[in-house]
Amino acid sequence: MPCVTGIRTRDLQMKGATARATEAGRKIHPVKFYREYLAHDIRPDGRKLMKVRPATMNVGSISTAEGSAVVKIGSTTVICGIKAELCQPRAEAPGEGFLVTNLDYPPLCSSKFRPGPPSDEGQSETSLITEIINSCEIIDLESLCIHNEKLVWVLFCDVICLDYNGCIIDAALAAIVAALKIVKLPEVIYNEETSSTIVNDKNLTSLNIKCAPVATSFAVFVDNIILADPTQEEERLSSGGRITVVTDGRKLYSVHKPGGSSLSESELQMCINLANGRAEQMNKLIETAINTPEK
Repeated sequence: MPCVTGIRTRDLQMKGATARATEAGRKIHPVKFYREYLAHDIRPDGRKLMKVRPATMNVGSISTAEGSAVVKIGSTTVICGIKAELCQPRAEAPGEGFLVTNLDYPPLCSSKFRPGPPSDEGQSETSLITEIINSCEIIDLESLCIHNEKLVWVLFCDVICLDYNGCIIDAALAAIVAALKIVKLPEVIYNEETSSTIVNDKNLTSLNIKCAPVATSFAVFVDNIILADPTQEEERLSSGGRITVVTDGRKLYSVHKPGGSSLSESELQMCINLANGRAEQMNKLIETAINTPEK
């Protein structure tokens, strides 16, 4: 009788050798490796071309912040903490408060980042997040004003990437919106004659959130193949550039595409349609996280 155990051992050895050869090919010829998958309308992680990764979220995990949220899309994980401080308004907007956004990539989140000053990528994506927040007008900034030309709230939105595997803008924006939705600010009374303030921590008010935009990113691979919610590897290999669509499911706020190959009207509409559906799903996820009682 044949040795069943021996046959199984040889099968396992052959599978292991095949896996090692596949991984070697992925490192040596990554574009060729991807093309073999994409030719069958599938990606190496098993997703279809326009399939996004599952997302999870929880809020209020940082007790020292006015609002916080952790968002995970695939393995990409970010945490956002929001601190509120009183300060003088900006000269160009004396009756408005303002937001300060920062996106940090510590070395622990990916081997591509090093200790030291923010990378060019970190600075550009912080600028993009700030641009999205300002253009969408998520918050009624006038509601952050305590006294015209004298005192306003400033909200510091700090986002830290814990695990980087692509689409950081999508995760960061979702974390900021979720964290802002649970922020409650104390009542502040300003005395103009004495320039003094009284803060009443017992009377808290939620922020006036005007909209909840969601970012959905795409990568344009070789041969103008569009991949939704790309991983870090897919972003790196996509010579056609990246696209970020910002929408709340009903209103299209912006389409960001810095360079790369051009898209047809039908291709762009396909991206917008998927982004609209995903925005509705993400906003339901945010509301579920907010309304789920703490255990």
